[in-house]
Amino acid sequence: MKFRELTSIGHNIADSFASGMGFLIGVYEMDVFREAAASPEGFILVDFIAGTSTGAQPSDSLAKAISLYARALDGLCRRHGIKAAAFRELKARYSLDSHGPRFIVTVQDQSGRCSVDEYLGSPGRRVMELDELGRVRPKRHSLPLDLRGSIPRA
Repeated sequence: MKFRELTSIGHNIADSFASGMGFLIGVYEMDVFREAAASPEGFILVDFIAGTSTGAQPSDSLAKAISLYARALDGLCRRHGIKAAAFRELKARYSLDSHGPRFIVTVQDQSGRCSVDEYLGSPGRRVMELDELGRVRPKRHSLPLDLRGSIPRA
């Protein structure tokens, strides 16, 4: 199994959750960005493996959706030809800022390889930045989100 497959699944589940429609779990309406923005914390960090969240306290409906997404992870992985156990970590941090909806997806495999990718909007589009040579590249974070949900600072 290639690590890129895990990051693809991570983006797919996080983007599906961000869409607010919940097609992965049946038609299930939710708005994680609105709930995050309305809270003092300003974010919701969803753990798609455990089916839990930190940061803002989700509504009962959103908490149920988080749980249902965690249960749907195994089926999504099977459709991609891998096992959900390949993930050590699969989290997404949802927030709303002056640029609009934003989510940061952290994927770690069982061997410790980690990826942290940032997306804007819904559907999520990779955040781009200039590298040291002036080329446009996807923004990369060198450190995973910690358990409190803080964003690594460059």
